[in-house]
Amino acid sequence: MKVTLLGTGDTTGTPTPGCDCDTCRAADEHGVERTRFSVHVEHEPSGDSLLVDFSPDFRYQFLREDVPLPDAGIVTHQHFDHLDGLGNAYRLFEELPVYAADETDPETGESVAETVASKFDYLRPLDARAVTPFESFDAAGFEVTLVPVDHPPLLCYGVVIERDGAKLSLSGDTTYDIPEESREAMCDPDLLLADGIVPAHLSHHHPRGGRHEDSEGVPRTFGTKHMTLEGALALGDDLNASETRVVHVSHFFPADEAFADELAVDGETFRL
Repeated sequence: MKVTLLGTGDTTGTPTPGCDCDTCRAADEHGVERTRFSVHVEHEPSGDSLLVDFSPDFRYQFLREDVPLPDAGIVTHQHFDHLDGLGNAYRLFEELPVYAADETDPETGESVAETVASKFDYLRPLDARAVTPFESFDAAGFEVTLVPVDHPPLLCYGVVIERDGAKLSLSGDTTYDIPEESREAMCDPDLLLADGIVPAHLSHHHPRGGRHEDSEGVPRTFGTKHMTLEGALALGDDLNASETRVVHVSHFFPADEAFADELAVDGETFRL
């Protein structure tokens, strides 16, 4: 599998529009970006490809990275930075199966699959397909499993993708408090893409602070929805990942920390 990180940033991306912080300026100077989250997975022998989440930056990402349009897609949850790029399906696809969870979200009264179907009902090529968490399914020739994670108030799912003996796990947007059954499904990946929005030392900036501290008191969760950098790396250790890359990275990382090796930037590729 060839994995291309199309978007590695949080909801505003880096650089953030209208921001002149040191980190955004440094990103400009280094010519790197973290656009809104999206991951492209390709099986090069067959040409099959799969997209995890549809970033609002869809058009720009595909032009920039020159990867093939996906044969199928997955949507992990209902936040706009993971979903709204589906509008780009207009006049680009003859048919696009999009897989999403079938569990009803108490917050919205509908499942992610139902949200995809209702919000984009004007897109004739889009075929929203409801799937049940922990039940593997075939998407464009890949074996895919959705696993519940912890991203209140909305239901959210991590993703496990396997083919030809290779395994990619994505944490989805989540705190460190991922259920054990989900961890078991995600374990032993060749590559883990883990949500790490800020370093732990910034947790005091969140009204809820940091949570899920390690044995040394370092928060592995920032507030209520995301892991810290330290939490993301700890998850990689917990899951025995061969390699961990931290994604969903915000511009709140101090400039001298924002481009460390473990933090992904757009355009990185991996062959599993």
